[in-house]
Amino acid sequence: MPNPPNGSPQLPGEAATAPTPITPPPKLDTAAPPAVPISSAKGKPTFVTKDELMHMLGQSVAKGVSDIHLRMGHRPKVRLNGSIQTLNMPYVSDKSIYDLLQATIPFRTLDKIDHLKEIDYGFELPGIARFRVNLFHEMANPAMVLRLIPLEIPSLESLGLPDILDRFCHLQNGLVLVTGATGSGKSTTLAAMLSRINQLYKKHIITVEDPVEFIHKHQQSIVTQRELGSDTDNFASGVKYALRQDPDVVLIGEIRDGETAKAALIAAETGHLVFSTLHTSDAVQTINRIINIFNPKFREPVRMQLAEAIRGTIAMKLLSNKAGDGRTAVCEVVTATSTVKDYIQRNQTDQIYELLDTTDLGEMVSFNRSLFNAVKDDMITPEVAIQHSNNPVALRQRLKGVFHGTL
Repeated sequence: MPNPPNGSPQLPGEAATAPTPITPPPKLDTAAPPAVPISSAKGKPTFVTKDELMHMLGQSVAKGVSDIHLRMGHRPKVRLNGSIQTLNMPYVSDKSIYDLLQATIPFRTLDKIDHLKEIDYGFELPGIARFRVNLFHEMANPAMVLRLIPLEIPSLESLGLPDILDRFCHLQNGLVLVTGATGSGKSTTLAAMLSRINQLYKKHIITVEDPVEFIHKHQQSIVTQRELGSDTDNFASGVKYALRQDPDVVLIGEIRDGETAKAALIAAETGHLVFSTLHTSDAVQTINRIINIFNPKFREPVRMQLAEAIRGTIAMKLLSNKAGDGRTAVCEVVTATSTVKDYIQRNQTDQIYELLDTTDLGEMVSFNRSLFNAVKDDMITPEVAIQHSNNPVALRQRLKGVFHGTL
């Protein structure tokens, strides 16, 4: 990525979205900057400016960057195709971070940064992209990580995901959970599913997010997007009051605790279609995680409640593609068939793994099958597939049966 020149012009619309600068600057913990790593021609310290950072954010969109890291005393770094890379730009100072913070943070959030050491917020470069920001501290110094969120919501087809995901968009009620590690594509997948509903049905969709990521425009549906902190206090409260706002579909940004899980189950039981996320590694673990969030004495009734409410779980992974110029999404999908519901009720969820490996009716997809298909379609290498498999021995044998001599 080229180094933007000093004094880069502001991006169009920047001034319209930036709040009025305040004096004094936010009272964040600071420390003296490190020894100056580079100098200007006159020998004076040179650090990256706010305008250079804003210009870099715009360039990052075109380059396909997913995350930007800003740390004091270091050059800006980006995650590109899954790997961290250092940009050829001046070093970051505390002023660099403060100035970018002032230019991007919503005005309503300014009063919080006086007493919080870390905070999430979102902002938009008009016509370019949205960014989800986490401001935090390390060794008493401010730092930022920015996640890039495209303005255009991708279709399910463009993501290369199984057709079975489209079925969940046509449900009238129940709970659908999308899981995976940070950066695995959960938010993008859910945005694509909500967009499909928005295009096809005349419904009221409510999202409760922290912060709001993809922006949905009204199409066939009405879309209400609420953000923690500015619009509601927490996920559980946001869902509770969402049920009084005539919703058909509710998106919960993340299930973090028992209160939110309880609210999600109640919403699903009362005739709403509920989507949410969890941080689990596969579709079966997701079911156990929901149950184990609760106090042990409540787990049996919750198990029965979940068996009735669940419609499916989708576990996501993003892997480096074979061409080395992007990433490929693979997923594991469990559809809540009568057999799956029975396993949940009887606390025999481990048997769902066997069902995943033997079912060939288009109702479920195992990670190994998704990985095998990605190799077959020349999207990823066999080595990458085996590295990310939850049953590498079985996958290796299956690949050997088709790709002789490649393993």
